Amino acid sequence: MNRKRGFTLVEIMIVVAIIGLLAAIAIPSFVKARAESQSKACINNLRIMDSAKEQAAMGQGWADATAIGSGSANETNVLAYVKGNTLPTCPANGTYAWNAIGTDPTCTLGTATSNPHTL
Repeated sequence: MNRKRGFTLVEIMIVVAIIGLLAAIAIPSFVKARAESQSKACINNLRIMDSAKEQAAMGQGWADATAIGSGSANETNVLAYVKGNTLPTCPANGTYAWNAIGTDPTCTLGTATSNPHTL
């Protein structure tokens, strides 16, 4: 008897089905963990921004409700309290707003239904 060695089509299909099942279980968990990680990093950036804003307000003697506009002189003063003197970026591609003194900075993804980016 001269029999060739190898895998049958059924054996290969079973292996492919098992790999597909494992991928179906792992991919949603990976996506969820990634979204949670991005949300936590964004919240940390908002904390850094809030701290810098409050430090600048104390240093400059600003009152509550003083506006911190994008590109303004006030923003330049606040950025002096942020490492690298640059506005952090949201890892999920949201956009940050400083808001006035006494109010928390915000991210455009702050209203997301899952993993909102709010301080």
